[in-house]
Amino acid sequence: MARKVAIVGGGISRYEKPRRETFEEMIAEAVKEALEDNPRLDLKDVDNHVLSYFSDHFAQQLAASWIPHDYLGLTPKPIMRVENGGAGPGTTVRAAWALVAAGLSDLCLVTGFEKQGEVASAKANEFIALASDTDFDFPVGGYYTGYYAAMMQRHMYLFGTTEEDMALIAVKNRNYSLDNPYAQWPVENGRKPIKVQDVLDSRVVAWPLKILDCCLLSEGASCVFLASEDVAHKYTDTPVWITGVGIGSDMMRPGDRPDNPGFHGLFPEEADAYPKHAIRPREPYPDISNFGACRMAAREAYRRAGITNPYKQIDLFEVHDAYDSSELQTTEDLELCKRGHGKDLIRDGQTYVDGDVPVNVSGGLEGFGHPVGSTAIAQTVECYWQLTQMIGKKHFSDKTQVDGCEVALNHSHAGTGTALAVMIMDRVKDRRW
Repeated sequence: MARKVAIVGGGISRYEKPRRETFEEMIAEAVKEALEDNPRLDLKDVDNHVLSYFSDHFAQQLAASWIPHDYLGLTPKPIMRVENGGAGPGTTVRAAWALVAAGLSDLCLVTGFEKQGEVASAKANEFIALASDTDFDFPVGGYYTGYYAAMMQRHMYLFGTTEEDMALIAVKNRNYSLDNPYAQWPVENGRKPIKVQDVLDSRVVAWPLKILDCCLLSEGASCVFLASEDVAHKYTDTPVWITGVGIGSDMMRPGDRPDNPGFHGLFPEEADAYPKHAIRPREPYPDISNFGACRMAAREAYRRAGITNPYKQIDLFEVHDAYDSSELQTTEDLELCKRGHGKDLIRDGQTYVDGDVPVNVSGGLEGFGHPVGSTAIAQTVECYWQLTQMIGKKHFSDKTQVDGCEVALNHSHAGTGTALAVMIMDRVKDRRW
């Protein structure tokens, strides 16, 4: 039987671009915060270290995981890097969870970072685009904004989603980040709230996506400490239990996904729900309008956690909004609503902090920031703070504390939805639904 695993601490090194510190200094800053918040934690007790970063190109350093491991004084203990594109940090937490659950670790440190300010923004986007197919997509000008724009155009055609729907998400996330002292956007925007019209008037990058529909290039780091059930209460009186994990995948090139045989027969209900005005592909889900890997990962995490109705049973969602369009699509793939109705969640205010399914009240990638290797780890920390009622202390305000938050979901997304990791966290160790 796998052992139960708890989060017993976490920290974030503020997101900004550029940060003047080295990546090992940023990681140490996040670890220092976790240790100061919880004096019962001790680096001497760490018996494994798992680290996440996306690209060797940004820091111009191969095997970069070795440097912060040494810097933290953790040698000769085990260190390994986990890389899975934008889903890397979520996959890294899952790898650490597996070490603890399997009995190979009792206190595992998970860290992540990215430094995207070492190069110009155009070069940074080129480095990111190298995670697309460099034989077929990248040589013909494939950048991720173009991919996501095409996928969202398809969603708009099928389901009637509008630019205003996306702008509502951008406004929600960026304005919530104004209450997050770790967030990048407030500094970049002079701590001014924005309106829907600001998003619609911002520069077009790839229609329908405009600059304010897109996430931030960022630098920063974060960490979480995972402990086995045998020692969790040694380190904290308020452990947060990881009750479900799941990972899914899809074809590398989104243009290959219609008629994907890997999804044959998995979601028969989607055939009848497919819009009548569109030619139905052989496999109507996920088409290129949605992320099938997300649904696969979510269903596995839900199964493990005993979740049968995520809309009712999960109190907070931290999802990967590299583009506000992807937040809308992801809410559908997490089955918070039927496919095509993600727009209704934002229109009805259901994804706000006081709604039924709060999403990205930290500010998300658009407001909080997106240092890729850190992103989902920091979102895990935000979930941990929400579940332990620490948002008021950490954000200096209770405005984005979700009332009565007991169960949270973290979603980590790579490529064009090529790899997805989903994790469920719960204040209650052995919840019976």
